[in-house]
Order: sequence, then structure tokens, then C-alpha cells
Amino acid sequence: MRTRVLAVIVATISLAAVIGVIGQRAAKPKTTVSASAARFASDEVFSGEKIVKSEQAWKRILTPEAFYVLRKKGTERAFTGRLTDNKKHGVYACGACGLHLFSSENKFDSGTGWPSFYQVIHKENVEEEVDNSLGETRTEVLCKRCGSHLGHVFDDGPEPTGLRYCINSVALKFILKN
Repeated sequence: MRTRVLAVIVATISLAAVIGVIGQRAAKPKTTVSASAARFASDEVFSGEKIVKSEQAWKRILTPEAFYVLRKKGTERAFTGRLTDNKKHGVYACGACGLHLFSSENKFDSGTGWPSFYQVIHKENVEEEVDNSLGETRTEVLCKRCGSHLGHVFDDGPEPTGLRYCINSVALKFILKN
């Protein structure tokens, strides 16, 4: 009997934590791309057509490090990614399928060792899921088209959104814009 009561309490607390995180994320005001950011944004919005490949197919097209991060939800070591200090103007696309995700206009130096952005180009291009993998509740960011793990989003970023999309460099492809 005690075990059942304890299980119900734990389940209730877990459910409340998940609802709280989802509520916090949903309560954030919607933001639009500013006129200056639009210069380096993309009109590529997820069409609804998902890319589905076998694990072996992903292994053939991705490097071992990219496969570990994108398909196995890994994390690259901080300050090791080639795009962390990138200051060029352009678009950051999914490293697996090429869907446009972030603009250089929304990139900032968070000091965390990973590329950080305060907003996505199009909210339709990413998916967010609750992640409890490290004993804490975080919000995982995934590519909407291919389901690849990109990183996490936190509520400690700069204005105007207050968000910090902390993204693995190996999960991104940079497209230079003139």
C-alpha cells in the first residue's frame, strides 16, 4: 500500500514538473523576426514532409561525431565546435537535413562554449520536448523535419525573447549570405 501511495505521489510531482516546464515555455511572448534580421533569415518553412532514414542510412551520411549528437542525443564538448565563434552573416541549418533554423543576426556569445541564439528563424522548423535525462528538467530542441537532436533551450537568454538556444556546433551547417 505504501509503495502505491509513494508511486502516485512521485507520478503526480513528475507530471506537475512537466506541466510547469511546458507552461513556462508556452507563456513566453511570441517574437517576430526584426527587419535587420530578415536580411539573413530564410523563407524556408517546414512543409510537413518528414525525412525518415534508418540508423544505418544516417551513419553513412553523417560523421561519427555528428551521428552521436544528432541521432543519439549526445553533446559535443564545450568550446570545441567550429561554429561557436563564427561571426559571419548567414543562416544556420540542420546538420542532418539542411532545414534552415537560425540566423546569424540572432546569435550571441553566451560564454557557454556552444553557439547560442535568442530565437529561431521559423518556430515551425523546430520541435521542443521535455528532457529529464540528467536528473533535471530541460527543454530539448529538435529539427522538425528529420527529428535530429540540436541542443536545448533555456529561459536565461537576452531580450527581446529571454531565450538561449544552446545548440551543438556539429548539429549545424553554416550557409554564408552575401
